[in-house]
Amino acid sequence: MNKSNSIIIAIDGSCASGKTTLAAWFSAYYDCDIIHMDDFFLPFELRSTERLAEPGGNIHYERFLQEVVTPISLGKIASYRTFDCHKMTYTGRKVLSDRPVIIVEGAYCMRPEFRTIYDYSIFLTTTPEIQKERIVKRNGTQMLEQFLSTWIPMENHYFETFHIAAACNICFPASFSVSASFPVSFQDDL
Repeated sequence: MNKSNSIIIAIDGSCASGKTTLAAWFSAYYDCDIIHMDDFFLPFELRSTERLAEPGGNIHYERFLQEVVTPISLGKIASYRTFDCHKMTYTGRKVLSDRPVIIVEGAYCMRPEFRTIYDYSIFLTTTPEIQKERIVKRNGTQMLEQFLSTWIPMENHYFETFHIAAACNICFPASFSVSASFPVSFQDDL
């Protein structure tokens, strides 16, 4: 249960669907903290065949529960270690403030164990063509095959197992694009 004074919004969805972009949009319009699920990527020492077979098992969900969900549920300020996916190591610590909005963005942020802290949840998707185009632009052609063969199937397994789209308050279609005329306002809640 969210006992913080902040509105907490989850943005989950397909890779390259615009989750980070939407979080940045919120940040431009609202005074908010952003928590990136990439900061909870599963370290090498915890990777096993069994763990990676779990729906959403490729994030360090135990650490997210301990460092983010539990403090927020107790009405405390969360502080967590940041993880660099490229270096595969912890690179620092982020302490959330008492800003009026907290955005948690990234695939796997709507695992059932996390949902109690969210006031709103958003699910984004995209077409396979746009997804491939964005992955190549963001990660390069050499990474596309890894996304197609590993990461996207893992995300889809998580989405299907936990019925993520149905669990979210708002689902935006593949044609959605963040713009200045974004149709949602949380101003009344601030």
